[in-house]
Amino acid sequence: MDSDEPGWDLYRSFLAVAGEGSLSAAARRLGMTQPSLGRHVRQLEATLGVALFTRSPQGLALTEVGAELAEHARGMAAASAALRRAASGSRQEVRGVVRITCSEVIGGEVLPAMLADLRRRQPGIVVELSLSDAAEDLLRKDADIAVRMLRPSQGALVARRVGAIGIGLYAHRRYLKAHGTPRALADLHGHALIGFDRETPALRAMRGRVPGAEVFARGRFALRTDSALAQLAALRAGYGIGACQHALARRERSLLRVVPAFALDLDTWLVMHEDQRANRRVRLVYDHLFEALAAYAAEGA
Repeated sequence: MDSDEPGWDLYRSFLAVAGEGSLSAAARRLGMTQPSLGRHVRQLEATLGVALFTRSPQGLALTEVGAELAEHARGMAAASAALRRAASGSRQEVRGVVRITCSEVIGGEVLPAMLADLRRRQPGIVVELSLSDAAEDLLRKDADIAVRMLRPSQGALVARRVGAIGIGLYAHRRYLKAHGTPRALADLHGHALIGFDRETPALRAMRGRVPGAEVFARGRFALRTDSALAQLAALRAGYGIGACQHALARRERSLLRVVPAFALDLDTWLVMHEDQRANRRVRLVYDHLFEALAAYAAEGA
């Protein structure tokens, strides 16, 4: 390697500052001192001959060149993580790391029991679980396996339909005892609704499929959060009425369904890169999750 080529540690420091927006927060994240992190950034800027950050009232902001470089650096970070996972066990051994990405609710409420069962069967497999409603890039190897509510279109990905996960409106029996049980969408007026804070295109499309769904406009919500886990926690606490997967609600006697006419079915897919077909540990996790998720979807049908 050219001696003038910046090392990965400089790019790692650069990405941490880009993500945190300040040297102090990035240093805490990496377990470094702030002066050392600052030296890394200055060294990278000097080596590349460009300014990567500008100071703003909000902290350090990426320059136009810095933003472009950050995209490439994220690819390097994903490749570095993929290399570490690959090195953690040979392709034919049932040991090593498998990284799974999924939504907050799937990762926080649905997968843990399935992964515990996997652990009992395959104790040599280490699971990395990334909870995010943003789709990680499997083509770039950001993760090995993804649980998605949308069928991927990329040809290099292997996707199997798990089934349709049903969603309805629910409330804690304590809330319903105090405020009454709505039977139709029109009855929701006057009730405390739990919903999103920022409306995404996916949410708008979902609302468009449900007759009378104008009641779920952002201004109608008594509690707004973009965290699906926080919405579920509020539902369990008796805050009001919110959406919940049928299979989750059926496991808790305290949650009762309201407005039976409201129903959503989310097609669910298990996805991996086609290169992972020959990786035994990834394939074992993939097959295990497919069977478990298919049973979960059927439970809430």
